[in-house]
Amino acid sequence: MFVYTITRGDTLYALARRFGTTVAALQNVNQIEPDQLLMVGQSLVIPAEISTYAIKSGDTLSGIARKYNTTVARLTALNPKIKNPNLIYAGDTILVPASQAPTRGIDVFGYVLPSIAQDTLRRTLPYLTGLGIFTWRITAEGGLKPADDWALIRQAYAQAVAPVMVLANQKADGAFDSDMLSALFSSKEAVNDLIESLAVELDSHSYYGLNIDFEYVKKEDKAAFLDFLKKLSDRLSPIGYIISVAVPPKTRADQAGLLYEGFDYAAIGKTVDEVILMTYEWGYAYGPPMAVAPLNQVERVVSYAVSEIPSQKVLLGIPNYGYDWTLPYKKGTAARNLSNLSAVRLAAQERAGIEYDARAQSPFFRYYDDAGKEHEVWFEDARSIQAKLRLVEKYRLGGVAWWTVNRWFAQNWAVLESMFKVNKRFS
Repeated sequence: MFVYTITRGDTLYALARRFGTTVAALQNVNQIEPDQLLMVGQSLVIPAEISTYAIKSGDTLSGIARKYNTTVARLTALNPKIKNPNLIYAGDTILVPASQAPTRGIDVFGYVLPSIAQDTLRRTLPYLTGLGIFTWRITAEGGLKPADDWALIRQAYAQAVAPVMVLANQKADGAFDSDMLSALFSSKEAVNDLIESLAVELDSHSYYGLNIDFEYVKKEDKAAFLDFLKKLSDRLSPIGYIISVAVPPKTRADQAGLLYEGFDYAAIGKTVDEVILMTYEWGYAYGPPMAVAPLNQVERVVSYAVSEIPSQKVLLGIPNYGYDWTLPYKKGTAARNLSNLSAVRLAAQERAGIEYDARAQSPFFRYYDDAGKEHEVWFEDARSIQAKLRLVEKYRLGGVAWWTVNRWFAQNWAVLESMFKVNKRFS
């Protein structure tokens, strides 16, 4: 497959003819409803055996055709912008027949909430290595409050996906609690009780691994947090459990702020099997409008992470959502969370052309609601997903982790499948 951006005058019928596919296939992989408008700037996954080629100095179209076992006529049909086959330019990118299927395998982790629709879960599991069931909650005394996980665990195993317990320092309202962690770490007995309880529950629930999602660890608790991870690893690793830790998006060791100061990338990387970078929420519900995971910021985090942690242990976090902000932005007001698919359909409903920020490598659009208020929407699409997955290849990362897989977004998986094979822990 390859990613195509809609231009004025495009229709599904014309695109299907041009690229040798069908309207039904285009509608299916892009979740396009029968009466849905195509918007200028909208990205589509084209389910055809086609890839891209960057023209180099000295290239000729006939030479490129021979390289890809095709004809000049086929290349010009795929690339209408080529008006003269004898005139191509170094640096331009053209479409060519796909040369080979992906060969590199990566770990693909998906966080899931028990509220996921059954059909979404069924369709998603084939693309995953591990399913992180969110969430088991801790108490300050070392107790555990379980997730509603049995059905998810059974379905994960049925499709050769490793079910992973997610452990978080969340209160009942969902807020992450730094003080809870401080109280836990201050008691050796509570820490030992928690670790022993985890060993029992991991076994009794048939989990394959454990993911630690402790957020807002205080600076003064950094050493205690590492000590906890070491004790946890010493207890669980010998009996076969894979341990991963979700970490905030740092770009340097001494980064200030409660979100960052309790996390030592290098020490955590030495202690656990995998580290998940939470590379999202630059654009967040209570902040000003911007991309949720701008590529320029994401790459800064990845570059720092691989300087401290073996790259094969690093999983890149990818958001599966966007936000709709009312303008002008006012501090303290909340943006509306929406799915990537809902964002595209909203653009079509409002007849809003979709723009693409080249630096952030993220799509966005603006529209006016019925009350005359302007809105700005940022989300993810096939282009932005592809750009993030290219970082996995560039930095030779171990894989990716989606937050969350509760919303079915077919473009995610089509792009992933075109670039990588999905590792499976068992068959």
